[in-house]
Amino acid sequence: MTAETRTDLPQAAGSCCSPTGSCHDGAAGAPAGGVTTVYEVKGMTCGHCEGAVSEEISAIAGVTSVEAVAATGLVTVTSEAGLDEAAVRAAVDEAGYELVGRA
Repeated sequence: MTAETRTDLPQAAGSCCSPTGSCHDGAAGAPAGGVTTVYEVKGMTCGHCEGAVSEEISAIAGVTSVEAVAATGLVTVTSEAGLDEAAVRAAVDEAGYELVGRA
C-alpha cells in the first residue's frame, strides 16, 4: 500500500496547509525572520546571571529570543525589528550587569 497526497483538493480559507499538502512550506503565520544582534555584557559569571539578563531583555517589546552565555559574555538577541540600544542597556542595568556594546 502506498500513500498518496492529493493536491487537487480545494484549500479551506485560512488553512495552514499549502497546495502540496504540507504544513511546513509557507504556512500562514510562519515567522518572516527578524533582526539578530549580539551584545557584550560584563559581569555575568553563571547560569543565574544568564537568566537574569535574558529575563530583562526578553521584556523589551519586539524581542523574540535571547541567549546569554556567561562564559563568553555574549548575549544574542533576536527581535522583530532593530532595538534601541538604550532600551537594551537599561534592561541589562536593571539585571545588575553592564552592557559594553555590540560585539
